[in-house]
Amino acid sequence: MARERRNAATEPEYATMGDRLRRARQARHLSLRGLAEVLGVSPSLISQVETGRAKPSVNTLYALANELGISLDVLLFMDTKPPAGGDGAAGPDDGFGAQEVVLPHDPVQRASTRTTIRLGSGVVWERLTTESIRNVDFLRVTYEVGGESSAVDAFQRHTGQEWGYVLSGTLTVRIGFDEFLLRPGDAISFDSSTPHRLFNAGDVPATAVWFVLGRGNPDVARA
Repeated sequence: MARERRNAATEPEYATMGDRLRRARQARHLSLRGLAEVLGVSPSLISQVETGRAKPSVNTLYALANELGISLDVLLFMDTKPPAGGDGAAGPDDGFGAQEVVLPHDPVQRASTRTTIRLGSGVVWERLTTESIRNVDFLRVTYEVGGESSAVDAFQRHTGQEWGYVLSGTLTVRIGFDEFLLRPGDAISFDSSTPHRLFNAGDVPATAVWFVLGRGNPDVARA
């Protein structure tokens, strides 16, 4: 399947992502219904994501990756090869936990060739590195008007720490019981294991640079 082009940036092959999800689910002997019950979503949603007919929200994406023990790098970025066994599942040496960060061979990521991930909750991630870096996310994120990382009554949590810097628009970040409205030039940092939610309640898209270190350990408790 050829990659689509949108604004000169490449988007992921959602069918390939779905294939990797399906292999990881089957490797754990989980049915669609069984996985859906654990995550609190419908089996049809899981099926649609696996067949490439639906784009997961940020929250669903993290929940799927955490429950199946699959690296987000392998799941989202098609230039990242699954580990031995081919299902993308995390093993003892799959990169979870402390390890040396391996930088890309090509140090410059051009604006015209960013890998773009358009999620189903009005959120767009653009990778700011030429290659995926295990346990590191360096992203330009866009929250479209009404875009959100999770539903109003849901939060996400995972291992790692996050740093964000707002470029334009306004972005609201809820961390536990605290809520912060970020405007252009504002920055934030927090522990990703604290339940959090990001959303754009403004009337223009919000863009920011986001950095996450150490995310993705499947052993983290889920909200």
